[in-house]
Amino acid sequence: MYFFDSIPIHMDYDGQRRAEKLSRIIITLFGIVGLVWGYIIQQFSQTVYILGAGFVLAAIMTIPPWPMYRRKPLQWQKPRPENDVSEQPTKSKKKK
Repeated sequence: MYFFDSIPIHMDYDGQRRAEKLSRIIITLFGIVGLVWGYIIQQFSQTVYILGAGFVLAAIMTIPPWPMYRRKPLQWQKPRPENDVSEQPTKSKKKK
């Protein structure tokens, strides 16, 4: 079970932006190439196959959290201790 815990499953915000941009580029390029190729040979099925290959490639390249999508992790604040009593809620004044 330690093996599964050691697999990183997060992607930082910059990595998410890059993954989405890359997937859009891949799908657009495969769509254009598929449309042109399908028009040349007059087979719409070839267009669909090429576009499907683009979807598969885009999924393989962008869905897993590859190391190229985890380069800029967020630096979170440290949690405050639970027993910190210096900040007690103040009572709000009621308006009449």
